[in-house]
Amino acid sequence: MKKLLTLVLALALVCALSVASADVVFQLAETHAEGYPTTLADQEFARLVEERTEGRVKIEVYAGSVLADSENTAIEMLQAGTLGFTRVSASPVASYVPALNAIQLPYLYKNAEHEWAVLDGEIGQSMLDAIQESGSGLIGLCYYDSGARSFYITPSAYEKANFAEADLSGLKIRMQSNQMMVRMIELLGGTGVTGIGANEVYSSIQTGVVDGAENNWPTYQNMGDYEAASVYVLDYHTRVPEILLMSEIASMMVSEEDLAIIKEVAKETEAYEKEQWALKEASAEQIIRDAGCTVVELTDEQLALYEEKMAPLYDEFGADYTDIIEQIKAIGEDF
Repeated sequence: MKKLLTLVLALALVCALSVASADVVFQLAETHAEGYPTTLADQEFARLVEERTEGRVKIEVYAGSVLADSENTAIEMLQAGTLGFTRVSASPVASYVPALNAIQLPYLYKNAEHEWAVLDGEIGQSMLDAIQESGSGLIGLCYYDSGARSFYITPSAYEKANFAEADLSGLKIRMQSNQMMVRMIELLGGTGVTGIGANEVYSSIQTGVVDGAENNWPTYQNMGDYEAASVYVLDYHTRVPEILLMSEIASMMVSEEDLAIIKEVAKETEAYEKEQWALKEASAEQIIRDAGCTVVELTDEQLALYEEKMAPLYDEFGADYTDIIEQIKAIGEDF
């Protein structure tokens, strides 16, 4: 019944739009701030869509969590048809498409080149297709780069745990809203805390709700979290791509021709976002190091301990996708 009501709403909106104007205007929610690589890519996507559709489809980009306070909220808005597009991490999308866990398992990729060989190939496209086929009301358009994620904590928390031994016992770490990510921190001895939006991490660390979080260089710097948690431990545990999503309801409001343009343009912006990401990543690292933060670089032997502790995740979350995992590992032999 809920899906039927959603479809009725979509058809009503289509009729209203066709009567009111030849143009369709959508909103795109972005939790990151202005100037962030994904925000810049969102804006380039919007510009190209309007240009290629000759103004028939316009997209207004709202950065800094103006429209949605979290990625989960943005996804729910897409499903309800109150939002046209959003950029989110692949992690929360895995709640609707469990197969996505297979491409974000810890220590799965050798490097960024390995990751993108997978995402830009058949495996990556099959995951995007699975999003639309899941019945979630979401359409996966393309991937954006988000680098590798590592832990950042307060100095006192760093002294409390033993990162050299991959032991985070006693620490509360803000994690993405994804069961696999929470399980990952549990295997390291810590407690995963979810439900904290990106804009709430800083205050949550300051008030002691959590001892730290985990993310990439740009987010750690851009959100100001490095001021609250000044120790960054480079364990590079996961490479979780971003995904540009479209509401299935929104897709019903445009012609097949314009929908094809939207999908084509999204793919084109991948390269642009990756260029912006590389620039921001280098800049963020420099700012963090210049600020006097403690950057802990683990040895290969220490990293092996982390990888060893992650082995159960492959059984718990990858058992149904062993073929995909083996394919990904096989691709990695070239890197």
